[in-house]
Amino acid sequence: MSTQAAHRAPGLESSDGVSREPARLPLAALLVMALVGFLLIATETMPAGLLPQIAAGMSISEGLAGQFVTAYALGTVIAAIPAVALTRRMRRKPVFVVAVLGFLAATGVVALSGNVGLSLGARFVAGAFSGLIWGITAGYARRITAPEYAGRALAIASLGTPIGLAVGTPFGSWLGTTLNWRWSFGALAILSLITVALVVVLVPDAPGQAATSQMSLLNVVRLPGVAVILGVIVVWMLAHNTMYTYISAYLRSGDLQLSVDLALMTFGVAALIGIGITGVVIDRLLRPLVLASIGLFIVAGAVFIVGRESLVAVVAAIILWGLAFGGAAAQLQTAISMASGENADVANLMLGVAFNLAIFGAGILGAIALSAFSGLVLPLVMVGLAAVALTIALAGRRSAFPLKP
Repeated sequence: MSTQAAHRAPGLESSDGVSREPARLPLAALLVMALVGFLLIATETMPAGLLPQIAAGMSISEGLAGQFVTAYALGTVIAAIPAVALTRRMRRKPVFVVAVLGFLAATGVVALSGNVGLSLGARFVAGAFSGLIWGITAGYARRITAPEYAGRALAIASLGTPIGLAVGTPFGSWLGTTLNWRWSFGALAILSLITVALVVVLVPDAPGQAATSQMSLLNVVRLPGVAVILGVIVVWMLAHNTMYTYISAYLRSGDLQLSVDLALMTFGVAALIGIGITGVVIDRLLRPLVLASIGLFIVAGAVFIVGRESLVAVVAAIILWGLAFGGAAAQLQTAISMASGENADVANLMLGVAFNLAIFGAGILGAIALSAFSGLVLPLVMVGLAAVALTIALAGRRSAFPLKP
């Protein structure tokens, strides 16, 4: 094999084996994918900061308004799997564009609808398209990128997650509180429209998965390492989301003069640094990186426990937490993509489902914990679950998180 052929991105050859483009890191395309991820994260989490405004605006209870979050997650979990399965053989760009357009339409309906049933249905549809996008993004990014840059490509494509948490969610909450909650969804719809144009112009096409390499969902789970990685995702993300969702309760319990918006902004900035570090070393040191991230996550939880009455200690814990979590998506996507090979799209879809199951579980677990204890119990849950995730990751040294990617 020639040197040029050895460095081509996967999926950049046609079915007859004819080469297309020389390998390179498609930075513009990956940044557009990151923008899509930003939209998904901001749209999913924004209602949590606008529940009183949504409830008042639609004349419903806050409990019913909270179902804006639940409906979105349900759409991701229920509809995304068959959607990805049905589109596995299709070319990636048309599927990606249609998914973003569907997401745009559903978000626009939420911004304009005065009927709660229609709004919840639109949130479900938005979640379904979101699940489809998450399911194909990792495999798509790898297909348009040379193998030696695969981890870095995923790190760049994952930038939208911490940016969405750091900027999108607080800004959306501020906009909805200052003007009207519909403005928040309207702004996301407009940004989605711009993003569609950027996808059309800047993101190259790539083939879908060959029929000969397709496996059923059950067989993909049975691939060496995949189930272990999914286990780490569920437990680790359950630990993260329990603390993230109810951080206001923790801050109140310590009587700290730190607003939730500022805490989440600090977390997001630290997460950006974390994903930058991940992008530099992920292609060479995946296993040490995953273990170090979960270990640092545990340290952050411990600082939350022992320094609960110190503003300096809590801010330091938030920074450590963000550093540890920032690269998690890229690390886990890289690991599961490597373990699943040609079936990376389906495996990454299950990764998205695992993330959303963790969001569901965190809401329930946090509510139960806070009904019996104060917010100080949250970092205990955080540390305990993360310790379980670290144990699972340590056990996956052969196929899930190998020493040499």
